[in-house]
Amino acid sequence: MNNFSRRLVLKAIAGGAALIGLKSKASAQSSPQTTGEPIDDWGTTHDRVWLGSQFWANPMEDWRVIDGAAECQSLGNARNIHLITHQLTDPQQPFAMSVDLAQVELKGQDAGAGFRVGTRSDINEYRSNVFANNGINAGLVNGELVLGKIKKPLKNPLDVKGFRLHLASTPMGKQCKLTLTAQSPNGDVIDSVSTTVPSDQLLGNISLVNNYQPLRRRNNQQQNGGKSRYRFSNWIVEGDAFTVAEDRKFGPILWSMYSLSDSRSDEGFVMKISALTGPLGEEDNQDVELYIQQDGEWKDLGTAALDKDAWVATFRVPNWDEKTPTPYKLVYRERQTDGTETASEWTGTIQKNPTGRPLRFGALTCQNDYAFPYEPVVNNLLKLDPDMVYFSGDQIYESHGGYGIIRDPAGPAILNYLRKYYQFGWSFREAMRDRPTLCIPDDHDVFQGNIWGEAGAAMTGLEQGASSKGGYREPARMVNAVHKTCVAHHPDFADPTPVKQDISVYYGDMVYGDVSFAIIADRQWKSGPERVDTGSGRADHVQDPDFDTSKLDKPGLVLLGERQEEFLRNWAEDWRGHTMKVLLSQTVFAGVATHHGGFDGYLKADLDCGGWPQTARDRAIDIVRKSKALHINGDQHLTTMVQYGVDEQRDSNWSFCPPAIAVGYPRWWRPDEIEMPHQNRPEHDLPNTGEFVDGLGNLVYVYAVGNPEVGTAPNRYDRAHQKGSGLGLVTIDTENKTYQIESFRFLVDVTDGDPSNQFPGWPVTIHQEENAGENQLR
Repeated sequence: MNNFSRRLVLKAIAGGAALIGLKSKASAQSSPQTTGEPIDDWGTTHDRVWLGSQFWANPMEDWRVIDGAAECQSLGNARNIHLITHQLTDPQQPFAMSVDLAQVELKGQDAGAGFRVGTRSDINEYRSNVFANNGINAGLVNGELVLGKIKKPLKNPLDVKGFRLHLASTPMGKQCKLTLTAQSPNGDVIDSVSTTVPSDQLLGNISLVNNYQPLRRRNNQQQNGGKSRYRFSNWIVEGDAFTVAEDRKFGPILWSMYSLSDSRSDEGFVMKISALTGPLGEEDNQDVELYIQQDGEWKDLGTAALDKDAWVATFRVPNWDEKTPTPYKLVYRERQTDGTETASEWTGTIQKNPTGRPLRFGALTCQNDYAFPYEPVVNNLLKLDPDMVYFSGDQIYESHGGYGIIRDPAGPAILNYLRKYYQFGWSFREAMRDRPTLCIPDDHDVFQGNIWGEAGAAMTGLEQGASSKGGYREPARMVNAVHKTCVAHHPDFADPTPVKQDISVYYGDMVYGDVSFAIIADRQWKSGPERVDTGSGRADHVQDPDFDTSKLDKPGLVLLGERQEEFLRNWAEDWRGHTMKVLLSQTVFAGVATHHGGFDGYLKADLDCGGWPQTARDRAIDIVRKSKALHINGDQHLTTMVQYGVDEQRDSNWSFCPPAIAVGYPRWWRPDEIEMPHQNRPEHDLPNTGEFVDGLGNLVYVYAVGNPEVGTAPNRYDRAHQKGSGLGLVTIDTENKTYQIESFRFLVDVTDGDPSNQFPGWPVTIHQEENAGENQLR
């Protein structure tokens, strides 16, 4: 394939400005030039998937660096590469861009390639802009120059196996004149086209595009319509119209996550930290280095190899000095094809163990990317400055970033997952770099609407979908890669023996700040709903209000599984190194939702909660009751504060389900409207609270619930606020033996003291003994 010499692209008149061109011998037309260095390093990058720290590729799995150029691997529509370090913010200033292109495949009509400018979302934030489908196209399409609404057939022949495009903007008051020029490899002008556009239409991101046809969808799956593939190289971007922010680079180390835990052994405190990179190539460096700062000097703690599926490198350091905050840096040394090397650093601080004071715990769950990058939640989390953060699952949804999902084979499915998962780190990496993070996967993380793990069994009958069938839909290799990206940095697992299909497990505990956190997977062993008959068209939904749900509690049905139950028995009785406990899992052990999906979407019961199977649910609560642990979970997209009952109301642990970071599928708890029997409403007398029997027959005391509005606002952040999104904070006071629970709305300032910042009924303070059924809170 054609690769142009950089010297051709860098030619300029001595002392000339970026927009002054050379005279073409072939055409006697002005030959525009860009005079700077290319912003890409593809010419010296080893072949690989990840294009580099300056770029976001849509979708990542459809691009490769091959032989010194970024090459699209798909004939699909609207593939693009955004330059995330540059944003067009001042169109009253000039700019110019050029790029070398070569067509590598054509099947049918050429759907074109070139630039796009002025791509912006409703909030015009550079990360959100990469997923917008608007802007002004400037490229070559099937033998025509296309510039916005203007199309011009080329008047001279052009070899699509090698050509250059040049785009320049000249301010003209409130408008700008855009000129697109096609050139041969030696700089001769083939043809050009100009148009005038309002200046504000240029605001936003810039990108390279392969196949200009817009995405088309059917049944939530992308329908390909493009017919051509191109290579791009030597992308030059110049002009004062751009705001350039090098700190917006994303990689090579994308982010890190760490844990610090008392091992209660001769290893003392053990620190584990993971570095995540983009998918690299066989010839790239495969190791990450770790350094810590001691007495003003950097100490080398060695290297860790990157897992070539998950692209995670994990360090385990025993006998950690937990009494001193310790700066760290993770270093990746990128080797180029020309023999040079570039070192990149990711820095943070391993905080000291927060003993002798209350521990502040950030509780987060479920992030649907219509509200990406969730800035109000991220900013409030940083303002609250918790000692540690917990993400209880659904770090992604299948729809993240568009372009559909790849279910198998495992290799492409993993890349598809990683691209979606990187949005999570892109949003929350500042919060994770300086505090311990626990992050467990849930159903959507492994591309299932619901997951009933059946101890690792493979799902059968795949043609019927992946929401209400038992087992894992995805290849085991892909599931294990998901697990590794989320939990590789967690404290050592209680028993790492894999389940069926050699799928990894991750249950265990972390002792930090005088508190022990049990981490369990409440879906990995769970029985599938096909084992029962709900009388509905869907195996996991009970629609008939008169259906006897006690029939669903069949002998032998599993919730946590024997291994996790045994772990919890031992954990409940082990008080070494701590005085209070917290249970962490994906979801609440009750059915605290009466309406699902739509405002009028009544369901008597949903088996996709920890309230089913009922006997297994009661057994789990009986085991945990002795620990006096607060249960913190997620998944439900509805913030609730409830106390479990087994033999009688309020005889067991409390549960806090925080609001989703960004609610997608909404739920409501509205028992008052359906005249659901209740008693003993709390003193605050809020509606929909009190002692209830849920749709599955479980005893539950609902103290507070954050029912949403129907989301209608056009702005993503306003809509997330309407839908009941936000975050939780739990302050664990080991001296007074209390848990203070706060549930904050999405679009607030948590520091301004406004009581309406929290959902009705919060904040709540409960005593440790209340988690054993000794009730004080009314």
